[in-house]
Amino acid sequence: MQVPLYQAKAEFFRMLGHPVRIRVLELLQSGPVAVRDLLSEIEIEPSSLSQQLAVLRRSGIVVSIREGSTVSYALAGGDVAELLRAARRILTELIAGQNELLAELQHLEPPVPAPPLP
Repeated sequence: MQVPLYQAKAEFFRMLGHPVRIRVLELLQSGPVAVRDLLSEIEIEPSSLSQQLAVLRRSGIVVSIREGSTVSYALAGGDVAELLRAARRILTELIAGQNELLAELQHLEPPVPAPPLP
């Protein structure tokens, strides 16, 4: 039985729904990165990073590259980098909208008087 497209998309976004995985993908946007460098940037336990990299690798979003004893990871395609850029644009717009609303609320609300001193 074929999985509906909306369900496949939901599973894809669930797979992305971990801060470490997002950070790894951000770091890989500029090219392959060695695991030791990922560890120094993300500052988590090696076993935790390994688990998150395995999720990304199983999903096909990243690939591992072995050169001697060094293992690096890279994005499997450029679409993931574009998705991260789109997410940044969307978040920027949302936050800007919230800031505009906050400014409007602060402008419209009369200041709360300070309580009298005893």
